[in-house]
Amino acid sequence: MYTIRIYGDPVLRVKGMKVPVEKIPEIKDIAEEMFRAMYAYEGIGLAAQQVGITEQIVVIDTHEEGSSPMVIINPDILAYSEEESSYEEGCLSFPDIRADIRRPVAIKLSYYDIHGNEHTEEFDGLLARVLQHEIDHINGTLFIDRMSPVSRMLLKKKLNKLKESHGDTP
Repeated sequence: MYTIRIYGDPVLRVKGMKVPVEKIPEIKDIAEEMFRAMYAYEGIGLAAQQVGITEQIVVIDTHEEGSSPMVIINPDILAYSEEESSYEEGCLSFPDIRADIRRPVAIKLSYYDIHGNEHTEEFDGLLARVLQHEIDHINGTLFIDRMSPVSRMLLKKKLNKLKESHGDTP
């Protein structure tokens, strides 16, 4: 099973490469292993960088009624709603750190599924938030980059401790 990379690991800041469309069916095993890791670490979303893979692959399972697990490949957010909301987010790469993050409540997304089919869909609520969080990851942006300066300052000691203890992760 994949191990979650923790803040301080340089791979978390790497922008993922697009998966060539013809290669998408070959990443089924990667997606399955990402789901296994996400469930083992009790997450609802996981980006490839969080397991050391620098490709644009995201897995999500919000466990909401009517939702099903999703594999999102080469996502591109086409539009954001004007309305925003603040919500306490956590991240598997930042154990025991949570903060209120302000994000648009809805997005329009273009992506490929695990079968190589292209989709353009609108998402809102928790799923839109998780998608934005994970898409940030595959672009090398971390949720601490979205925190208010005050929140980041209050967490500075915890963040430095994480970075110091995991900065040399292979």
